[in-house]
Amino acid sequence: MIELVKYEIRNGVAVITIDNPPVNALSPGVPEGISEKVDKACEDDSVKAIVLIGSGRTFIAGADIKEFGKLAAGKQANTDGLHSLMNAMEDAVKPIVCAIHGMALGGGFEVAMACHYRIAVPTAQTGQPEVKLGIIPGAGGTQRLPRLVGLAAAAEICATGRKIKAGEALKLGMIDELMDGDLLESAIAFANARAESGQALRKTRELTEKLKITDDDRMAIDRLKVAVGKKARGIAAPLKAIEAVEFAADHSFDEGCKKEKEIFFECLCSDASKGLIHVFFSERAVGKVPGITKKTPIKEIKQAAVIGAGTMGGGIVMNYANAGIAVTLKEADQERLDKGMAIIRKNYEATAKKGRLTTEQVEARMALITPTLNYEDIADADIVVEAVFENLELKKKVFTEIDAVAKAGALLASNTSTLDIDQIASATKRPEQVIGHHFFSPANVMKLLEIVRGKATSDETIATSLALAKKLRKVGVVVGNCFGFVGNRMFGPFNHEAQFLVEEGAKVEQVDSVLYEFGMAMGIFAVLDLAGNDVGWRIHQEIKDTLPEGIRQPLMTEPLYEKGRYGQKTGKGWYRYEPGNRTPLPDVELEELVSGAVAKTGIEQHEISSQEIIERCLYALVNEGARILGDNIALRSSDIDIIYIYGYGFPAQRGGPMFYADSIGLKKVYEKVCQFESDQGERWKPAPLLKDLAEAGKTFGEWDRER
Repeated sequence: MIELVKYEIRNGVAVITIDNPPVNALSPGVPEGISEKVDKACEDDSVKAIVLIGSGRTFIAGADIKEFGKLAAGKQANTDGLHSLMNAMEDAVKPIVCAIHGMALGGGFEVAMACHYRIAVPTAQTGQPEVKLGIIPGAGGTQRLPRLVGLAAAAEICATGRKIKAGEALKLGMIDELMDGDLLESAIAFANARAESGQALRKTRELTEKLKITDDDRMAIDRLKVAVGKKARGIAAPLKAIEAVEFAADHSFDEGCKKEKEIFFECLCSDASKGLIHVFFSERAVGKVPGITKKTPIKEIKQAAVIGAGTMGGGIVMNYANAGIAVTLKEADQERLDKGMAIIRKNYEATAKKGRLTTEQVEARMALITPTLNYEDIADADIVVEAVFENLELKKKVFTEIDAVAKAGALLASNTSTLDIDQIASATKRPEQVIGHHFFSPANVMKLLEIVRGKATSDETIATSLALAKKLRKVGVVVGNCFGFVGNRMFGPFNHEAQFLVEEGAKVEQVDSVLYEFGMAMGIFAVLDLAGNDVGWRIHQEIKDTLPEGIRQPLMTEPLYEKGRYGQKTGKGWYRYEPGNRTPLPDVELEELVSGAVAKTGIEQHEISSQEIIERCLYALVNEGARILGDNIALRSSDIDIIYIYGYGFPAQRGGPMFYADSIGLKKVYEKVCQFESDQGERWKPAPLLKDLAEAGKTFGEWDRER
């Protein structure tokens, strides 16, 4: 058997090393191994002190998330084993020093807090990020942390789940010292010094001084409750974490741990936690692509080029500069180039004003960007990204021009959001190096990168794209080639159904409000105004001749474009906007436009319920998602979930549209889709896969696992 926890004695110090790659998670066997080795060291008279350290690139990055599923299903009794371990560590008769490098997060930092002392390298990070899985710390974290840092700081750390850099952790009291040089040697020296000092060992659970709450603490916690309450829509864990931390103020440690355990299991069994844990595993699964292995060659991207300095092009350029990659920005004329560069600088300076970048960092990133009007200046780029208007002939022309100057071996990527990658690749002599890199707006903010493979795209190009996505801090999801790929192909029915609801009697703001309350980051019409209704019109021009006859199309595409109601950029769209303000406001003029368009069609209007809005919008997403899976455009239903969470603001606590459908029950979803087909027509024809799974009593998740 593999030894997960190793033991050696160095200079009178027992060194206990967690060796459970890749991140030393607290998998079964690790807590038991630590406990056994601590007992061994305490019983050895030659040992004066103990050092607990992680092997590889990190300390303990957290619990084994797979174990949470067992806990929720009742297949694992409780977390008492971890509590016993940590109490035993605190009760050890010899000083235990935790030496932290990399991450000490969640259960990892709970273990660290049970040590008598904590030291770390300056690059280490600590924290209690459990709320990101819809739970709270479950092994004493909400009770030990306030004893180290105070109630207000502990509440903020547990409720936000943010990572704490070593310097801040030192100031707060989460760690005792920062160590330069060799961490293990420093830890051994530190442990020996503590042993020789003869000082009483400090047990975190017995500290009480920082549990005294001040008026400032109370005000800070009250503000925190308001802030996380607004942000956490549908997720109970952040407020529950604060509740558990507050409980520590006037209860014993044991009582606090009992309360923490109750809240932990309450959160763990919630739908939100199930959805967030699904997202955790799904995000890690997207990199598993048939044909792509660790042996697949990956090109190193040292220099990039972007064609087009518009909104998307500028955002893409910032991604490369943020990753430390030199990037050339090419435009057709000086005015647009200057405008693009000015917007990039403005964006960086806005970030600096918020304290997220220094002036020096702004200048360093701007220095990585080279503006040009000449194609010859992109000749040395390892990747060239096209980001021009969404027009197939224009993109093919640009790719012909890129192909003529780009060096051999360079990746040629298109930021197209809908168009045929194979058609674009046909304009080059190297289709195997052509791929879609569909960034989402704003490109420098949104986490998703849809990686679109064409029929000729090589494995090397795909593997390089996946590696590049990580370097750009994106979640890269490989999809097949069709109109709209996965994200926008599904967005079409979703968008159309929302517009049909307005045509049938719903208010724009009503539809958006219902979707926002469901958990969407923005309502659909606010999204359309942000993206630009002119963009939707241009896409419609590309495809209108290919649309099937007899399928109803939204009425407002043309009127919005003709009236110049492009959205935020023109001050009017589905909403109206005051100058300098992005807040969407209801617009009587828009209502009159809709009424006029509807009057010409004979569409009957009726009162629209919130339930109808949710079912028609979301089941349209699900039905098209099932069709996409059946067409092999997406590898897994969980890939679709990740695309919609990171690219379209679908609430992560719902797990994504396909997971949400599973939670509702595919039989129920299928029956409703059939009803909509009867009421609304052919556009609601059920996807064959949805029908098959519903009739077999299966889920999309089971379909994924069976493939």
